[in-house]
Amino acid sequence: MYDLFNIKNKVIVITGGTGVLCSSMVKYLAAHGAKMAVLARDKDKGGKLIDEVKADGGDAIFLQTNVTDETLLKQNAEEIIRKYGRIDVLINGAGGNMPGATIGPNNTIFDLNIDDFRKVVDVNLMGSVIPTIIFAKYMVENKQGNIINISSESALRPLTRVAGYGAAKAAVSNFTKYMAGEMAIKFGENFRVNAMAPGFFITEQNRTLLTNPDGSYSDRGKSIIAHTPFRRFGVPEDLLGTLHYLVSDASKFVTGTVAVVDGGFDAFSI
Repeated sequence: MYDLFNIKNKVIVITGGTGVLCSSMVKYLAAHGAKMAVLARDKDKGGKLIDEVKADGGDAIFLQTNVTDETLLKQNAEEIIRKYGRIDVLINGAGGNMPGATIGPNNTIFDLNIDDFRKVVDVNLMGSVIPTIIFAKYMVENKQGNIINISSESALRPLTRVAGYGAAKAAVSNFTKYMAGEMAIKFGENFRVNAMAPGFFITEQNRTLLTNPDGSYSDRGKSIIAHTPFRRFGVPEDLLGTLHYLVSDASKFVTGTVAVVDGGFDAFSI
């Protein structure tokens, strides 16, 4: 009767699905019976991930995409509908940063590369907005839908260096709240939009920023740990419980939230 966390046979689309964090999400959700449509740029990584999911008995497909390309995303959506018949959940996991959109300790705001800043905003913000609009249409046709955006700790407060990424992720959090109201008011209570804000997790993208070549923490890594009450970086598995909650009917009266998973970083001052 109270099988609130059952996600078996839910059709879940995830963008950026081959990244360190999102690939963990793909494997976890598939292991719990979800049908996964994995969207990403890298075809080789995508194929390998799908093989791993299927080897464990999961159901998944990979579709090469660009989250800022409307035409390609529409083709992806049509292929998913042909395969699975509907779209229950969209996880907007695609994102990234660029060196020119950051401000190093020896630089100032006047060294910011505007083109790189624009590209970072494009992939993180528009890379969530465009898939949301395209895939949500199919959800409306099915009279229910669930969208989960991936925000960031840097959206909660401005962090040093990551000027472009922080601004883009703050916009993602704002867009999440806007869409929560928009979808529910216009289309009913069966539509919800939430976000997750991961704290500091070591990925291939930030590894050189947070660690030294020998694996020890860099000065920035040490600073982050000093401001994290749990005194460690997150690991991908730390996100899965919150994700499962948001994907499942356990969160059916939850919309417009940004769930923070950060080991206490945002709550801690000194």
